[in-house]
Amino acid sequence: MTPISSSLPGAGTATPAQIADAEIEGLLVRCASDDRQALESLYRLTSARLLGVLFRILRHRELAEDALQDVFVRVWQRARQYDVYKGRPMAWLVSIARYRAIDVVRSNRILLPLDHPDDEPGIELAVEPALPAESNRTRATLERCLGLLSDTQRRCVTLAFVNGLSHEEISTTIGSPLGTIKSWVRRGLLSLRECLES
Repeated sequence: MTPISSSLPGAGTATPAQIADAEIEGLLVRCASDDRQALESLYRLTSARLLGVLFRILRHRELAEDALQDVFVRVWQRARQYDVYKGRPMAWLVSIARYRAIDVVRSNRILLPLDHPDDEPGIELAVEPALPAESNRTRATLERCLGLLSDTQRRCVTLAFVNGLSHEEISTTIGSPLGTIKSWVRRGLLSLRECLES
């Protein structure tokens, strides 16, 4: 794992994001060397954002907090696998959090809301453990319904409920106004619900 600091621009030109990436990556390098103090520092630096990702997907504070502990266990175990050339360190941490949240959803009888806290009361899908055949049918149905959405609706829904991004983050990612993003997500979810119910 090559430290990102070696590829940063000269002194005084590094952006705050690059500085944060360098700090997180340095901590991951130390975690890969079994430095427990580095793990504690990494937790203090990134846990709030990762908890936010988990909570946006799970919508249950206790489940999100439990999942956060599991995330950092996985980070500790997999720190050697992080490769700077495959993506930013925070994105790597978020992906671990997202996959852990999906595991929790699959293994618990919980409702996974398909809306955001700043939206009107919304659409929910029941998520329960399923037999492999049932799971395959459910996945096929979901993929078919997602395929009926417009490209922008599908991308926004995926960014929100698979990647765990907020409306503001989606707006920044796509480069469209926040109000437009909210409208696309809302319409996409309504279309998705109608398709699934049919």
